[in-house]
Amino acid sequence: MSMKRTKQRGTGTGRSSAQDDEDAAWSKPAEPEPKWTEVDSKPDASFLPFAMSSRYSKGDLILHSKFGKGLVLGVEPGRIEVLFQDGKKKLGHAVA
Repeated sequence: MSMKRTKQRGTGTGRSSAQDDEDAAWSKPAEPEPKWTEVDSKPDASFLPFAMSSRYSKGDLILHSKFGKGLVLGVEPGRIEVLFQDGKKKLGHAVA
């Protein structure tokens, strides 16, 4: 007669948590998030009018008709995250 054993479930990576912690210590630190004063101090001519039909990249300066001046913080397919004076907003933009 044989006994069945259940498989132990782990992280699925075959790595120990100590290895994951070690890798995290060597990863690139996150960039500090820009402050609104850095955005507001840029010259008005450097801001591009926002249009949903345009594509944007991280770091682009935009001028939105409702929210005003903004800095693109992150880009996803079809969406961007922008820092405005009132806070962060997610807006649509053109897909590749």
